Amino acid sequence: MKVALKIGYEGTHFSGSQIQPDQRTVEGELLKVLQETEVITDIDAANLSSSGRTDAGVHSISQVVTFFTDNPRMAIPRILNSKLPRDVWAWAYAEVPDDFDPRRHAIHRKYRYILSADEYDISKMRDAAKLFIGEHNFSNFTKKDKKNPRSTVRQVEKLDIRSQGSVIKIDIVANAYLWNMIRKIVSALTLVGNGTRDIDWISKMLDPENYEEGIEPAPAYGLIFLDVQYNPEPEWVVDCYAVKHTNDFFTREANRFRIISTILEQFVMQPEKEMDLD
Repeated sequence: MKVALKIGYEGTHFSGSQIQPDQRTVEGELLKVLQETEVITDIDAANLSSSGRTDAGVHSISQVVTFFTDNPRMAIPRILNSKLPRDVWAWAYAEVPDDFDPRRHAIHRKYRYILSADEYDISKMRDAAKLFIGEHNFSNFTKKDKKNPRSTVRQVEKLDIRSQGSVIKIDIVANAYLWNMIRKIVSALTLVGNGTRDIDWISKMLDPENYEEGIEPAPAYGLIFLDVQYNPEPEWVVDCYAVKHTNDFFTREANRFRIISTILEQFVMQPEKEMDLD
């Protein structure tokens, strides 16, 4: 039987999602637990596969992982979560056809990038975002692979930007992505937002046959994989206990980090001013 899991992970301490030798990865941690619970007994026969790869430091709410198993009754989120580390968890599962491919059968993938609002002109960023919608050659927004060249044309269906308190949230939906594509798009948008570049530069960047320029990707820690959609969608069974347990944990963690964030702000010294220690 082939089983699909929806998993989330806080990517700070992972070297990416895909298994790598001598590196801590999301798939590596999941595979260890699947073997420990005897959900998987033969790694090759299990054919573990995921809906996409994320780089070191990138997070996820709804990555989809599939595998073959002879012991599906143990492939339940709450069972797996009892042995998984706290920074990776499962929250839904489904039985899927043997030919279901979580990567190739995906029709939409949604990501969100969160950055500090700082001094960005969000109206300019939104105007620039409109230029990315549709089918474009994103050669200037990825690292070129000269050994294995492939098409750099992708279809961006949606790119929304909104301000929320002290952060800006950038949501992007596309059929597929290139390596570092989202983070480089974010970098381009911030350059327009802070006035370093103008909107016409975005048009040139989307015309790589006539203009080439490298751009550094935005930091990985701001990127989160939100969702992947299929047609037809698997009949997901949500493990309510797993969801509640995870929500409770991260609510506590969010509150803790709000306090830590405030404390860190106290460390920002203003030498030109007299410090107020009251």
